[in-house]
Amino acid sequence: MEKASNYIPTVDLSVFITNGEEEGKRMAKERISRACSEYGFFQAVNHGIPLDLMSRAMELCKSFFGLPDEEKLKYRPKSGAPVPAGYGKQPVQSADKNEYVMMLPPQNSFNNLPNNPPGFRAAMEDMFKYFSKTGEVMESIVNDCLGLPPNFLKEYNQDRSCDLMSAKRYFPATDTENIGISRHEDGNIITFVLQDEVGGLEVLRDGQWIPVLPSPGTIVVNIGDTIQVMSNNKFKSATHRVTRQEGKHRHSFSFFYSLHGDKWVEPLPHFTTQIEEPPTYKGFVYKDYLALRIRNKTHPPSRPQDEINITQYAIST
Repeated sequence: MEKASNYIPTVDLSVFITNGEEEGKRMAKERISRACSEYGFFQAVNHGIPLDLMSRAMELCKSFFGLPDEEKLKYRPKSGAPVPAGYGKQPVQSADKNEYVMMLPPQNSFNNLPNNPPGFRAAMEDMFKYFSKTGEVMESIVNDCLGLPPNFLKEYNQDRSCDLMSAKRYFPATDTENIGISRHEDGNIITFVLQDEVGGLEVLRDGQWIPVLPSPGTIVVNIGDTIQVMSNNKFKSATHRVTRQEGKHRHSFSFFYSLHGDKWVEPLPHFTTQIEEPPTYKGFVYKDYLALRIRNKTHPPSRPQDEINITQYAIST
């Protein structure tokens, strides 16, 4: 944690996974609190996801996206799916340059996961389950780091039906364009990313883009807008993007530990009235915010300053 500011901190989660000594947990929570308040991001090691599963899933991901388009298109989203669960590719006019397989919770009937290459479907389902477990652990840690009552976030956010995972392949950079995903913040609770050796994920801090360098066995953890609002800006949802390299595809898995759409989100009394601080956001229904973000994605504004993000609900001071 004492590294220079142009590095994303790395935190060892083993003390939580193995239910280790309280002093070890306290020290790890201090590091996580600092990372979440200063960066909104950190890399996690010893997170509980089997390393052989991570490696196998990544290799199968690369194999799937290397298949001919006609094979990948067999796994397009089913009619009526609430989100595009299955294979898709960003439109040509989109600023985002990637193709993906999106997944709802494994039991959801709208999933259309690839059977080719053999083992990819099972690997995605296993990755989803382990990411979900890690999300529960991380949510509990964030709860404690924020000083909330025990199990407050767990009881608030018990419904896991809205969690999402995606496997992505980013196309190589061109002579004129190197953005894989344009700058944005995540709207959910917590996001986890497993990236390959190519890298390209960058976090904006103090006006500088900081690369999140790939490291074997690590996952990237970042705070979403929902936690930023509920903590009244104590923890930050950082702006980030993905850049592309010439001649190289980039592969990743992203897991979005989310919130049911009907949930009401607002700065908690623990960070406002109980400490005599004014709220910095108006309350909102989570699905209303998601609808604004989706509209912003499907109908991009002509001016960057018109893009929708959590400042939509900011209270002017």
